[in-house]
Amino acid sequence: MYEFRMPSLGADMEAGTLVEWLVKPGDEVQRGQVVAVVETQKGAVDVEIWEAGTVDKLVVETGKKVPVGELLALLRVAGESAAEIPEIPEIPEIPEIPETPGMPGVTRIETAPTIAATGSPRVETAPVYMATSARLRISPSARKLAEELGVDIASVQTAEPGAVISRADIERAAQAKTKTMSPATTKAAAPDWHAQMRIAIAAAMSRSKREIPHYYLATDIDMSAVSAWLVAENLKRDVAQRLLPVVPCMKAVALALREVPELNGFWIDGALRPSAAVHLGMAIAMRGGGLVAPAIHDADKKSLDQLMADLRDLITRVRSGRLRSSEMSDPTVTFTNLGEQGVEGVFGVIYPPQVAIIGLGKITERPWVEDGAVVVRKVATATLAADHRASDGHRGGLFLAALGRLLQEPERLR
Repeated sequence: MYEFRMPSLGADMEAGTLVEWLVKPGDEVQRGQVVAVVETQKGAVDVEIWEAGTVDKLVVETGKKVPVGELLALLRVAGESAAEIPEIPEIPEIPEIPETPGMPGVTRIETAPTIAATGSPRVETAPVYMATSARLRISPSARKLAEELGVDIASVQTAEPGAVISRADIERAAQAKTKTMSPATTKAAAPDWHAQMRIAIAAAMSRSKREIPHYYLATDIDMSAVSAWLVAENLKRDVAQRLLPVVPCMKAVALALREVPELNGFWIDGALRPSAAVHLGMAIAMRGGGLVAPAIHDADKKSLDQLMADLRDLITRVRSGRLRSSEMSDPTVTFTNLGEQGVEGVFGVIYPPQVAIIGLGKITERPWVEDGAVVVRKVATATLAADHRASDGHRGGLFLAALGRLLQEPERLR
């Protein structure tokens, strides 16, 4: 029996809310299949399962906030029958009692019978009180839209009774709310998801600066060769197929990490665990603020066209709030590029348990000395923040040297 548990989707995650199950008991699932949607402080995440088999039992109901590591579902693996898994006794249905006087909307119900070791139910006599409204059914994209528009999903009416709340339902509710609320009220009702994200980021970055002994290096790289190659290459392509300047830099970073593997991995339980794969975490800004760094898997093995397609797909899904759990938990190193914002140098903070973050600034024309003469070259500043427990300045310097060398030979990056 395989136990499917709430995964950790980042160092700043302690729990997530199960929004939707995409499978049911009896369904066959394959390794890597998305089986659930979990809401975190950074948006909705499609959660994959990493074992093939048959879903036996969904342990957690939708709408419940679940700590990292808690059991979500049970899976029968190949060759295992349902009879081999001990059945969990069903809790008898809780009898309802009419609404309690003086407490509208609240129903008095008796405590659920407790199953004793003998199997006979023992009923507790102390009553509890709980709301009578049924659990809301809403699609992940509609939930995200409701948060952005400040719509209370409990007040949304669907086209048909009992139907799943859709984006169209949320949009209608938002329009009705706008007509009935004053501007001051609308502003006050804005969702606080951005504040929650900033709290999560602050916790992770505070932990990083508190626990990780950072060292910082920087170097200027002549980008003239790669810039000229990119212009010539893009002239051969349709507009939709052209490469962004960051893409060859991504490939160069991934290849340079092969030469200095101490920068590609995790610091766990007091030791470095280098990763054989280079999963490049790309820092991407979200609409309305906030930042995530999901992984582009095996970046060192992909062509520039594949990297461009992956980056475009990631940006689209980040800004629509739909990422996969593997993309959030797998990055072995982070790459941040603020050149488009005009920043010439960026010194990042390592995202634990990673051991390095690489930054690249804006490509600008600068004076450059070559063969004793001053010439104008396209130059960018590359930076490295690394964990001194896992590597040292000498190894970090070798990495930056390798990065600069690779960017002088853009044809090798294809």
